[in-house]
Amino acid sequence: MSPGRTGPVVVVGDVLLDLDVEGSADRLCPDSTAPVVDVDEEYARPGGAGLTATLLAGRREVVLVAPLADDRDGRHLARLLARRDNLRLIPLPWSGSTPVKQRIRVGGHTVARLDRGGSTGTIGDIDTRVRDAIATAAGVVVSDYGRGATRDARLRALLEDSARRAVLVWDPHPRGGEPVPGVTLATPNRSEALAATRTCHLTETTASQMAAALTRRWRAEAVAVTDGDRGAVLSFGDGTALLVPAQAVPGTDVCGAGDAFAAAAAHALAEGAPASDAVREAVVASGRFVAAGGAAAIGRHDPRSRSSAQEVLHVADGRDLDPVADLVASVRARGGTVVAAGGCFDLLHAGHVATLSAARRLGDCLIVCMNSDGSARRLKGPGRPVVRAADRRAVLASLECVDAVVIFDEDDPVAVLRRIRPDIWVKGGDYAGRRLPEAGVLAEWGGETVVVPRLEGRSTTSLVRAVQDGTDEPDILTKGA
Repeated sequence: MSPGRTGPVVVVGDVLLDLDVEGSADRLCPDSTAPVVDVDEEYARPGGAGLTATLLAGRREVVLVAPLADDRDGRHLARLLARRDNLRLIPLPWSGSTPVKQRIRVGGHTVARLDRGGSTGTIGDIDTRVRDAIATAAGVVVSDYGRGATRDARLRALLEDSARRAVLVWDPHPRGGEPVPGVTLATPNRSEALAATRTCHLTETTASQMAAALTRRWRAEAVAVTDGDRGAVLSFGDGTALLVPAQAVPGTDVCGAGDAFAAAAAHALAEGAPASDAVREAVVASGRFVAAGGAAAIGRHDPRSRSSAQEVLHVADGRDLDPVADLVASVRARGGTVVAAGGCFDLLHAGHVATLSAARRLGDCLIVCMNSDGSARRLKGPGRPVVRAADRRAVLASLECVDAVVIFDEDDPVAVLRRIRPDIWVKGGDYAGRRLPEAGVLAEWGGETVVVPRLEGRSTTSLVRAVQDGTDEPDILTKGA
């Protein structure tokens, strides 16, 4: 992994105003077979490039460069974006109207969508703020929704220059402009890739074939074709492809999953990760995004207290526990039991897996509270953790027994436990016969602490020592804490 770049990530693209009307329907119109929807609540959120920027803003500073009409919906959208922490908007004058997508939802499912606005237009002056932002960015994400931003010759020239010196992720659209040469990673979904290959008069139809052909066509460093719950296929255009499977997750609202994928990939690349690792992280992030309720979950909460939905389970700064709260509420609504377990989980080994598997069998969901890199270093000492938090989280999230991962930055999980309020808190067998440190906290709401049997002879400390000593003696793994 190369060193990460400093500075903000710049998101360039088309913004939309997304509205969700949530209600119930238990009768039909007297004059037709159409359902009558009784409205319970209405939510508004930024869509398109605005969603991508929102998803990134919980991770680092973000600058959003987007055409924005001076109409009622455009002003509403600007106010929503202004409330987001770590997000700065540089609006481009737009002669068209603001596109609005309104979904009518019943029981968590969309029953109708009403579109308005979005008339074609042209971009006005592009001032020095835009040029300076793109020129100094740690990375750039192009979020193309086919509304005209990526066809502007001036923006394309700035983006082409950016591709020569910084990370550039391009999320294309069939009605938008082709990615500029030299992009670090293009992220079309399967239907977008198929449309692009047909436009280019190519005959490839499998995800790997399309990814390779588009890598060469667009002169991109890599192309990842996303394919919903199948994951993604990554190609560098050299005849080989990397399949990154997705973990099955609950959730039916996939709106915004592509934006979550692009945002996560861009952040990882800007942090210095290679494209293969960035795509793996993006697959996990988009799956978690869908599991947390998708784009619909964003508008349900005050945006001033919620700055990210991409890293939905990362709370090193105390934020973004809303999706975990939704999971807890869902389990409890069914009369289920919420289980939590904690630790550093550095160099995940069989002992960790045995503990987590046993914990999951105690209830109906398992939330893992994981120490951040700083917290683990203070607890374990210099040189630890061996594996960074993002990778530890990804490995844990891939386990079938784990339903959610929360990262905390404090020296202990007390603050996170008070927010989650699990029914059962699980520790490994090395705590047998000892009072668990968190027992008093669990007692505050009637929770209980449980010790599960330990798989003897497994520890990260021993694994690290064995590697450092260059020994392969089996009994080395039975020593150490």
